Amino acid sequence: MRFPFYSLKTGVVACLSLLIVSAMLLINVVMIKFAERDLITAKGTSGRLLIQAIGGVIGREAMKKGAPLNRTMSDVVLRREIGEFLKEGEFSRALLVDGEGNGIPGLGLWQGGHEAALAWCTDTLRTGRPSVRFSGRTWGVTWFGPEKIVVCGPVLAGDRTIGAVAVGADLYPLYRHLRKTESVVLGYICLNALILVLFGIYLLSRSVIQPIRRLLAVTERFDEWSTLMPAGEPSRNEFGQLFRSLKMMLGRLEANKEELEEHITSLKTANLELKKAQDDMIRSEKMATAGRLATGVAHEIGNPLGIILGYLELLKRGDVRGEERADFLNRIEAEVARIHQIIRELLDFSRGSGPDRRRTAVHDLIQETVHMLSPQPMMAQISIRQALKAENDVVQAGPTELKQVFLNIILNAADAMADAGSSARGSSKELTVETENADGIVRVSFTDTGAGMPAEIRERAFDPFFTTKEPGRGTGLGLSVCYTIMQGLGGAIRLQSPTGKGTTVIVDIPLAVDQD
Repeated sequence: MRFPFYSLKTGVVACLSLLIVSAMLLINVVMIKFAERDLITAKGTSGRLLIQAIGGVIGREAMKKGAPLNRTMSDVVLRREIGEFLKEGEFSRALLVDGEGNGIPGLGLWQGGHEAALAWCTDTLRTGRPSVRFSGRTWGVTWFGPEKIVVCGPVLAGDRTIGAVAVGADLYPLYRHLRKTESVVLGYICLNALILVLFGIYLLSRSVIQPIRRLLAVTERFDEWSTLMPAGEPSRNEFGQLFRSLKMMLGRLEANKEELEEHITSLKTANLELKKAQDDMIRSEKMATAGRLATGVAHEIGNPLGIILGYLELLKRGDVRGEERADFLNRIEAEVARIHQIIRELLDFSRGSGPDRRRTAVHDLIQETVHMLSPQPMMAQISIRQALKAENDVVQAGPTELKQVFLNIILNAADAMADAGSSARGSSKELTVETENADGIVRVSFTDTGAGMPAEIRERAFDPFFTTKEPGRGTGLGLSVCYTIMQGLGGAIRLQSPTGKGTTVIVDIPLAVDQD
């Protein structure tokens, strides 16, 4: 989906239009300033010529009449002639001073500039050189400029200076003329800018936008790149080089894609094989643990079987009365149920769990595991203390998987305390199972009173097939299987074992997320 207001073409056209219009306006401003300066200079030159003409006429009349300048200027014909000169030179007023610096009534209204004009005429009388002066500030065409112009020059009678004359004019008509011209120039600027922008858009579309759109089409429809890429790119500029580079890159990507698919297929196969190997390892370790439990189960079953046989012998005797017979049968039934419960627990543990992950209470699993191990001979001298303090113990896991983790840890602790004999804490053998909540997990700690582990053994405790037991007493897969199961659950397992102070196995299990 294209957004024309945010496209490259719109942005470039906008920048190009702005640059062209800005450049032409700047040129226009510079040209107007030059024209304004030239016109003001021409006005000053025209004023000098007008001063020479007026001064020459007044000087000749003064010499002809032999009268002072003030009497000469009282001639109406002379004043009318000077007025014609002012009109032809586009000046509006004139002012004279005699040789003594006294003002003589002139022509036109000075509107507040009379005193300054007298001072400038006096200065010209003293220096004998003409001068051009400006006064006031007004808005010109593009910026402020002088408001009025005054040109002063001497009046000569032969070689003698008999006075000075000043002519003045407003510059506003000059600015007004330039503004009228400016409107015409701005029209030409807009027309030229439009032509340049349209021509620039054409060149931009042909040289930049069309190749970029072709590149976008190639990248957006990568699966069809072979049909979108041209057979040969005639352009030899950077876009042509980019097309050829893109074609080579897409060819390499296609080859890499096929190679990557082969690697993915092989990785999937390897992952399935690894998962199968992990499942086989867990299953074999489960069978090994079940084999270790079978001895205790057989011993536990032996007692109720002996009781059942005894009651059966009594029932064979014919002197058993009805109430006593019913009591014997009830006792036999209770012992059979006990045997059934023991065998069922062992079978449930030995049976494959599969991907049976559901909301499971950790505390119930710990109690079931402890109850399952209670008849084992190895647990006869071991006291198990439960400190189940976690307020939330519900996790998303397979019950059989977690029970196998707890069984392996408790059996390892029992073996460690059996090998250590009396512990550093005294002659008692005790296993403490403690739970607590921390940062979205339930933490289960198993602490025994064995001799602990050296650092070199602790570092390799989770390696597959690593064991310190004698041959025939273990496979070395117990803690490795625990580690694999906990990794699959997104949890963790670690050891803390100060030498001579027992071992603590810490299991962190993520809590189940409540969902409506």
